[in-house]
Amino acid sequence: MRLLACGALLAVSAHALAQFIWIDDKGIKHLSDQPPPPSVPEQRILKAPGKPLFDPNAPPPAPADGETAAAEPKAKAPPTLVERNADYDKRQAEAAKKAKSAGEEAARKASAAANCDGARNNQRALDEGIRLTTYDKDGNRIIMDDAQRSAAATKNQKTLADCH
Repeated sequence: MRLLACGALLAVSAHALAQFIWIDDKGIKHLSDQPPPPSVPEQRILKAPGKPLFDPNAPPPAPADGETAAAEPKAKAPPTLVERNADYDKRQAEAAKKAKSAGEEAARKASAAANCDGARNNQRALDEGIRLTTYDKDGNRIIMDDAQRSAAATKNQKTLADCH
């Protein structure tokens, strides 16, 4: 009975040894019980079930048929901490610039919408024929005559043409 239990334990523990170790495009080492994604080349898989651990003393693998050793791309060294920090700072600056431009665009749209609302209100007042007043250069209030109303209506129509 003990031999049977030991045999079952050994059979189960063999699955625990089925580990994968690989290095991704950014130079980060991954340890998993799941195989690496298909995009990871065979050269960057350090350990897989049935594949021995990387032996630094072993000669490099021979090129495949029709390939030369020079045709094999060199592995890119993982980025240093300084390079990663510079990349992070660059992404942060780009995000801040994008947020600032989005805020400016929203403010511009809000200003344009307020301008259009004011133009619509002015046009309603001009269309209703009620007496409208304006101010001269000295700050005195004067009542608009028909020519001034017509000029104001024309100017207001140009503003409304730009509204959506």
